[in-house]
Amino acid sequence: MAETHVSRIILESAAGGPLPGWAEVARGVRVKRYRPKQEVFGDGDVHPYVYVVREGLLKLSYVNESGSEWIKSFAYEWRFFASISALDQDGRTSFAVTALEPSVLERLDYRVLARMAERSLVWARALHTLLLVFAARKEQRERELLTLSPRERYVAFRDAHPDLERRIPQKDLARHLGVTAVGLNRIVMRIRRA
Repeated sequence: MAETHVSRIILESAAGGPLPGWAEVARGVRVKRYRPKQEVFGDGDVHPYVYVVREGLLKLSYVNESGSEWIKSFAYEWRFFASISALDQDGRTSFAVTALEPSVLERLDYRVLARMAERSLVWARALHTLLLVFAARKEQRERELLTLSPRERYVAFRDAHPDLERRIPQKDLARHLGVTAVGLNRIVMRIRRA
């Protein structure tokens, strides 16, 4: 019996139906397992892959030369991620991805997906739809960082992801929200008292 790939389910949902030639893509899907704190890829790597999370939780982060970390987003079950800059020919990743929990990922070679999209309108629709999902996530994140106070960002995150908030270490959630761990602790305590 053929293995069911979460990536296939996501891509077919984005395409609005079955994907012709899935077997060609499936041959290249690699299931990868990561331990907590294990890096999926680092900043500056040649890495033309798209990942889909079967199980687990990962942080996607920027680290500057002094070692300060900013967490751009989290990836968890049924989410996909990639470094867009690394998907371009000779491109390199612009951030790092590290597992926060034991994680199982499906890795797809973007070059194969791009070839499929060149040959098939259905594949092109799938990639286009997923690109729009990705862009919408980035737009929402940008809007929150630019227009909401730290308290409002925390409340928005908590309300949108109540189960995820419990899984993320508070120091990492603080880095994602753009506040210090102490600042986030104060916000959480004030909300609990209110």
